[in-house]
Amino acid sequence: MITPEQNALMTTRGGLGTPAGKLLRMYWQPAALVDELRGPRPAKPVRLLGEDLVLFRDAQGQYALIQRHCPHRRADLAYGRLEPGGLRCLFHGWLFDARGQCLEMPAEPAGSTLCREVRARTYPVLERSGILFAYLGEAAPPSFPEFDCFVAPDSHTFAFKGLIECNWLQALEVGIDPAHASFLHRFFEDEDPSASYGRQFRAASADSEMPMTRLLREFDRPLIDVERTEFGLRIFALRELGQGSMHIRVTNLVFPQAFAIPLSGEMTITQWHVPVDDESCYWYAIFTSFGEPVNKTEMRNQRLELYELPDYKPRINRRNDYGYNPAEQQSRTYSGMGLDINVHDQWAVESQGRIHDRTREYLASTDKAIVAYRRLLLRAIEQAGRGERPLMVLDETEARQMLGPVAVDAIGPSEAWQSYWRENDRRRRQASAWAADRPVP
Repeated sequence: MITPEQNALMTTRGGLGTPAGKLLRMYWQPAALVDELRGPRPAKPVRLLGEDLVLFRDAQGQYALIQRHCPHRRADLAYGRLEPGGLRCLFHGWLFDARGQCLEMPAEPAGSTLCREVRARTYPVLERSGILFAYLGEAAPPSFPEFDCFVAPDSHTFAFKGLIECNWLQALEVGIDPAHASFLHRFFEDEDPSASYGRQFRAASADSEMPMTRLLREFDRPLIDVERTEFGLRIFALRELGQGSMHIRVTNLVFPQAFAIPLSGEMTITQWHVPVDDESCYWYAIFTSFGEPVNKTEMRNQRLELYELPDYKPRINRRNDYGYNPAEQQSRTYSGMGLDINVHDQWAVESQGRIHDRTREYLASTDKAIVAYRRLLLRAIEQAGRGERPLMVLDETEARQMLGPVAVDAIGPSEAWQSYWRENDRRRRQASAWAADRPVP
């Protein structure tokens, strides 16, 4: 049972100097898509972990994340002039470089050295697979793990994001709840799996011609198991299909706030849930293909039908009742909210309230991954508070050894399912143009 104090500790007060904020700032956090800084003016305001910032790319191609309000008179640097030296405030012309150092104070007397004493708060930024990650911590940043999504070539990855109007934790928890897929994402009609590209729960599982829509609909009592790993949790959802065969779905909780799941036999999704503030978050996803190069145009166009730029807000949302249609609910989908599962998940987590009150839950056996994760999270918050190094704050050696994680959706023999999912992943890697020579996780 979660207490009010534990719920508040995990979900709120995520800013500077708070227990949860201290933990989350020990990790690289997605701050924007690389696509958001393309164009003639590569700068945009960003709100991340409750802090208002400006992300920009300077003339040398270096990315920078700087406090939004000028140290001088607190004017908004989001409107600043991008110049060869960095970002210049419109109010009095103070110029700041990518490290936050003030380079010029043109209104000050000639010969003034005051600018040497002034620095704006900045944070380091790195690009990985189409996402700009920022490190908001105080100590040296951790090393990036050698995960598939970070080492795959650009041709085999695609990144996107979307806004969710609730606390980050409940948005994450839906991704480590395998049981809900048979209900919330149930479709009463099967589609042609060949038209499933880029869409989850549409393609058939590996080594099977059975549509996922049928499998989830007809086998709705998965056996769920959870095991601790070096990166967080590995989650198994097992569905006995009869005649000695089993559907095996392997997903992963990557601490502190990501999951890695299969999209199809060839493609995986690694997805982060990043607090904007206590009551909203963005999901960021890297789609990674082990087979053919990703059709980025098709993937982007599919998602732009559902999300509005520049803020990546969902077109179907609480303000239009998530597209709910009672007639559709009777004949076509379990939810009555269309065919996009992101809409279903968004309804589920936003309907819990801006900050979910976990003290009023009645958890069941299928929630074991959620229970295990909350224990990891509370322990890590305590460790960070004591100055200890929590899970997944990696040094360079540890990061090089952190591979995978393996995400599989396959049908195999019931008696040998424990080895079959690894064999399925091994075969997929051996056939991959970029993963064949990499160590097997």
